[in-house]
Amino acid sequence: MAGSSLLSRYAEAIFWMARYVERAENLARILDVHESFSRDMHGGRNWGAIVQLYADEKAFSVRHDEPSTEAVLNFYILDDSNPGSIVQLVKAARENARSLRPLISTEMWINLNTFYNRMRALRPEDVAEERITRLCGAIKESCQSHTGITEGTFYRDEGWYFYQLGRLIERADQTTRLLDVKYHLLLPNLEDVGTNLDISQWNALLRSAAGYHAFRRIHPSGMSPAKASSFLLFNPLFPRSVTACVDLMDETLTDLRAQYRLRGGAAALEALDELRAVYGDTSIETILKRGLHEFLDWTQMRLIDVGSALGHDFFGYAPTRAQTQTQEA
Repeated sequence: MAGSSLLSRYAEAIFWMARYVERAENLARILDVHESFSRDMHGGRNWGAIVQLYADEKAFSVRHDEPSTEAVLNFYILDDSNPGSIVQLVKAARENARSLRPLISTEMWINLNTFYNRMRALRPEDVAEERITRLCGAIKESCQSHTGITEGTFYRDEGWYFYQLGRLIERADQTTRLLDVKYHLLLPNLEDVGTNLDISQWNALLRSAAGYHAFRRIHPSGMSPAKASSFLLFNPLFPRSVTACVDLMDETLTDLRAQYRLRGGAAALEALDELRAVYGDTSIETILKRGLHEFLDWTQMRLIDVGSALGHDFFGYAPTRAQTQTQEA
């Protein structure tokens, strides 16, 4: 990275440490809100929706015959053989932090190390369905503790920018997945739309995204799929909305390039500009009419392009799809 004193391997480790912690927190949010949906609608029969959401059908089927409540919760919380389980995500964040000991604060290291040891101490009975809400709450609090400690102790050099980019790209992606749980995979019957059951689920979704009270400030009365979806996608003042994350990513990457005179990042900025243009010109009514699930898929693909472009320019990854298309054009 010309103009930067930060080694690429450190930048990559910081970027992924942030992503892994954010992913663990958001997976806990998704499991928590899904437990509420399943309890209200279909008992334990819909846990396969989580496997589908993360495209883990093949890996899951190797270990389990069917997506029962017990199987899915163990797969996504405790399973050492699943790299996407919370225990493995926290382990990966800790291993990246270990390689960053000269750069991160002692408090950051102690926090992640303690978090990992707590996760390793969990037993199968600790992830039983009746305990999942409390456990997910504890996981979210541990992740938020890491974020707060990092905010208060991490030195504001290039590493801070890469930490922010990793956290924001992961948060935007996971917000689309959280929304997809309710709208696509657990869409109620037409006769259930607008009922107390439907409204309670949207309320649970907003609470899971830590957005319920902010949403009520804007919409003190009335709840609808359009309003809730629009809030999570477009509200620039809610820090977990896709728009807020994408805007801040663009600002962060622009500042990083300018302050440290970095040549890389142009392709990632192009992908972010595409996201900002589409989000700025598209109404929630249009999205719902054309298909929210498809729009969320498109958003996830563009975020993958952003991450891949950052990886190519700053971490030495192979050329990205977006960069290849730009060169061909």
